[in-house]
Amino acid sequence: MNIALLGYGRMGKSIEAIALERTHNITLKIANENDTFNFSDVDVAIDFSVPTAAVYNIKKALDANVPVISGTTGWLEEYDAIIDYCNSKNGTFLYASNFSLGVNLFFEVNKRLAQLISKVEGYSTKMEEIHHTQKLDAPSGTAITLAEQIIEETNYTKWTLDTPNLNEIHIDVKRIEGVPGTHEVNYNSEIDSISINHTAHSRKGFALGAVIAAEWIKDKKGIYTMKDVLNIG
Repeated sequence: MNIALLGYGRMGKSIEAIALERTHNITLKIANENDTFNFSDVDVAIDFSVPTAAVYNIKKALDANVPVISGTTGWLEEYDAIIDYCNSKNGTFLYASNFSLGVNLFFEVNKRLAQLISKVEGYSTKMEEIHHTQKLDAPSGTAITLAEQIIEETNYTKWTLDTPNLNEIHIDVKRIEGVPGTHEVNYNSEIDSISINHTAHSRKGFALGAVIAAEWIKDKKGIYTMKDVLNIG
């Protein structure tokens, strides 16, 4: 399979290494806005760029009728517009706030725990996420996904980085050098606490999930998520 890397930072290089291990080819690398998009020999595009470039990159792939997956976060206010654009092009698009296979299993655990907690009185919820100091967005897309799952299943109405009001989930954001990604959800009551945690040990898990998603989406049409790739939920 021939892959285009839209964004060639740390994640792009990690994805390249995994893709080559799995006998794929990297036929296009877009490292900055002055690079030329040539999709003539591309089967799937993988976008791990920056928030300001993601929408442009995704549209360029869709314009070329190339399936595109994106793991860039921080641009989701334009997500619905991208879905409409993809449909207008009869294209193929998959977005994930986190491509790690373990994190996507963690999402399912988080949702189920929120469903159970919603039936019991006395628990309050807070979250923590830790990433490396180069991460541009805060909170992470993964933390937002976790919070939105809890909101969907409980009486919470929004998340906040500030001191929470009633029915708000506080997300404590930390940036520490060398941390690939840690996410924790805590439920606390007067008598006990329940916590679930996912800790990434390296970027390899994110890169592997992205390549697996690219392998899965090739030759498909439509809008997909990692649930489709993993056949869960």
